[in-house]
Amino acid sequence: MHRHLLASVAALALGTVTAQAQDLLFAPGEDDSFNWQSFEDFSAAHDLSGQSLTLSGPWTGLDAQLINNVLAYFAAATGASVSYTGSDGFEQDIVISAQAGSAPDIAIFPQPGLAADMAERGFLSPLGDDTADWVRENYSAGESWVDLGTFAGPDGDEALYGFFYKVDVKSLVWYSPEQFEEAGYDIPETMEELIALSEQIVADGGTPWCIGLGAGPATGWPATDWVEDILLRTQPPEVYDGWVDNSVPFDDPRIVEAIEIFGQFARNEDWVDGGVQAVATTDFRDAPAGLFTFPPACYMHKQASFIPTFFPDEAEFGLDFDFFYFPAFAEQDLGSPVMGAGTLFAITSDSEASRALIDFLKTPIAHEVWMAQSGFLTPHLGVNLDTFSDDSLRAMNAILLEATTFRFDGSDLMPGEIGAGAFWTGMVDFVTGSDAEDVASAIQSRWDAMR
Repeated sequence: MHRHLLASVAALALGTVTAQAQDLLFAPGEDDSFNWQSFEDFSAAHDLSGQSLTLSGPWTGLDAQLINNVLAYFAAATGASVSYTGSDGFEQDIVISAQAGSAPDIAIFPQPGLAADMAERGFLSPLGDDTADWVRENYSAGESWVDLGTFAGPDGDEALYGFFYKVDVKSLVWYSPEQFEEAGYDIPETMEELIALSEQIVADGGTPWCIGLGAGPATGWPATDWVEDILLRTQPPEVYDGWVDNSVPFDDPRIVEAIEIFGQFARNEDWVDGGVQAVATTDFRDAPAGLFTFPPACYMHKQASFIPTFFPDEAEFGLDFDFFYFPAFAEQDLGSPVMGAGTLFAITSDSEASRALIDFLKTPIAHEVWMAQSGFLTPHLGVNLDTFSDDSLRAMNAILLEATTFRFDGSDLMPGEIGAGAFWTGMVDFVTGSDAEDVASAIQSRWDAMR
């Protein structure tokens, strides 16, 4: 074991913390579900005694504590002094510090857009072809993750600048196992089966879906997730990418088709709890409540991995609620696409320690330490799913590892006026009766006006 494999390293705090003063959360070697060999191998290959590493990112509060628990192992393995600073204003702070020449060694971006902009301005360092090859070979849907982290540099040449770590999954449908079992319903494995199940529930006198688009000033955003997921299931990912950067117009027939398929679910009076008007007015946090009534007000609810936060306090995963993958169309033969979000690490000040941190993120242990805590998913194929502390996260991660394509939430990558404006309001207009093509054309007109 490397001489820097210390048992006391990380101080936990909410602002800037230096990873040097507290015991490791999980003692190396004590729980064989962790890949301690990857930790020892990394430690043996890296001696950073006397060096320091600074990181800045969006994680504060509990998330800051969780990342520091992970960084403690990097400090222990290398002998480096490590400090992380979390900020709610990270997006503004990182630009200011980069322009002032005082950027941290590593920046943790919550979205690729800002990272792409900073790469183009010369504020990020390419991670190298070897890292790109590693991601291709060791991440599920590896080419997708390379594509998402590849940006044009100041010379216009594209390179991998972002290493994704900590992912969220949105392609999920929530349901009550008890209600499904009582009604005799099976989990659909294709979109065709999901549509047939919805029809069967109606024929049996039930309502298949609870959908709510309400979110105050952000009303409409849940519909964007539906459209994005559907587009990945009806068109190749290249069409999705073109739509996100508007090289494929918003009113392209392929995009309009995805909106209309969403309408088959959300604009069908028999398919949604409360009828179509309720879809536009029900708060998204209240929408899944119908899963827990007796008899159920609905049998299914499509939403991202965070939604159990708004389930009844007494509801238990596996008993009162569960989820399944929002399935793909069998007839389209587009594999198993997954849509979600995630954070990416980028080098903002190149150094031996910065490069070592990227190498550390390639180790299973760097992922498993957070997996064993809370709120973490990873596409790393080498991790042991037994290290998850939560059965639901383990099941979500299995969906992520089976993905053939991963794409970032499209609305988050569009200009704010579109992805966090016209797209949201346009989906409300569509649900309440506007024609899909008219809505798409109006959004495209807004995009054109920005040029």
